[in-house]
Amino acid sequence: MTKLTKKQARERRHKRLRNNITGSLECPRMSVFVSNKHMYIQYINDETGTTLVSSSTLSPEFKESGAKFDVKGAETLGTIAAEKAKKVGISSVVFDRGGFTYHGKVKAIADAARKSGIKF
Repeated sequence: MTKLTKKQARERRHKRLRNNITGSLECPRMSVFVSNKHMYIQYINDETGTTLVSSSTLSPEFKESGAKFDVKGAETLGTIAAEKAKKVGISSVVFDRGGFTYHGKVKAIADAARKSGIKF
């Protein structure tokens, strides 16, 4: 039996999560991905396989805020993504942490989205 790499273990956790989580037009899936340099958030309708709204640390709104790649930056990104979702008419979501542990940046994104009025 070979040992899994960190990436393989995360992908396995994500697949396990995705067996129970699906997004619809009324309640899309809020998917979070954190790499070594950037953070990405997508609101996905799994029935049609389309991304409704997305936001990342590469977006102009995030760059204008002057935030950095840390927990405070994650809070800023969560707020920006929630505001974009509200403009499109998204009020409740299913949270998909992408196999990442629920602390640090992932938790900050979720908490900021909740404070902005998105229901989980």
